[in-house]
Amino acid sequence: MDKIAFKTDGEEPVEFFVLEQTRIGGIDYILVTDTEEDDGEALILRDVSQPGETEAVYEIVTEDEELNAVAAVFESMLEDIDLS
Repeated sequence: MDKIAFKTDGEEPVEFFVLEQTRIGGIDYILVTDTEEDDGEALILRDVSQPGETEAVYEIVTEDEELNAVAAVFESMLEDIDLS
């Protein structure tokens, strides 16, 4: 499992483990967790980078309709995970 560090505004970097990634409607999403162990906190992040940027910029998906749709895709990709 890949581990990536996210820089936050003025705070220490936060590390997450990438469980899966997908592209829906031209938008890249990643499913991350804060631990390799079971029952970790999971987040779905949307890539909001502009073309030509050297580093990816992600934001947490919070809109319910988008979150439910993307979570359903990740659940079908990872049979042993429940994002409900």
